[in-house]
Amino acid sequence: MKKILSLALSGMLCLGLLAGCSDSASGVVNTDGSTSMEKVMGVLIESYQENNPGVTVNYNGTGSSAGITAALDGTADIGLASRDLKDSETGVTAITVAKDGIAIIVNPQNPVADLSVEQIAQIFTGEIANWSELGGSEGQIVPIGREAGSGTRDGFESITGTEDACKYQNELTSTGEVIANVASNPNAIGYASLSAVDDTVKAITVDGVEATEETVLDGSYAIQRNFNFIVPEEGELSEAAQSFIDYATSADAAQLITDAGAVPLA
Repeated sequence: MKKILSLALSGMLCLGLLAGCSDSASGVVNTDGSTSMEKVMGVLIESYQENNPGVTVNYNGTGSSAGITAALDGTADIGLASRDLKDSETGVTAITVAKDGIAIIVNPQNPVADLSVEQIAQIFTGEIANWSELGGSEGQIVPIGREAGSGTRDGFESITGTEDACKYQNELTSTGEVIANVASNPNAIGYASLSAVDDTVKAITVDGVEATEETVLDGSYAIQRNFNFIVPEEGELSEAAQSFIDYATSADAAQLITDAGAVPLA
């Protein structure tokens, strides 16, 4: 389900306190892609616009593959992908803005608190079908995942080695839908961006490691991926689009990215 987020300027003047603040930048910047990046984009857009009153930045959540296509065909100034580019995706380049853990989530009623990467793979491929096999309560496991083309799905399956082998009961089109489905079913398990996880679900540890900013940054949490801006390899970006990218990748944006639940690079 497409979700459009347009964060408009509230009228505040540029204070010149943050990087990327420029009275000369003006215009509209359209971004399109990953739904997992919604929170990160929300805080970046709001802060940027407060300090750049001549620019409006729009966010359209359509999924990573659609965002890459939008950057390539010019329907978006900046594509958004919560995965790295594939060898076949040429004509564009990725700019990593942040890192994100892919949390493995279960219903809060589920007593299972830790799984290995191997066990997670066995669950999603159907080799392990009942929670009792994992020390949980008797109950048929209900694997919930994202739709084909999702960056979260691509990251999860590539890390767990389950590409084209997962047997999902439901394939959903947004991170929020996955969380809602797991929250409503005591036997469900799913995966979601760490930045989107709330207290309606329980994020389990993976091989004994909790998904946190620290464990994603130091690499000890196994299931993680990059949040990327996607731009064309050829041609110049608009002044406004380049200004927004410069701000989003600056040290001044690091705390905003942290506040949104993702992991800044700097």
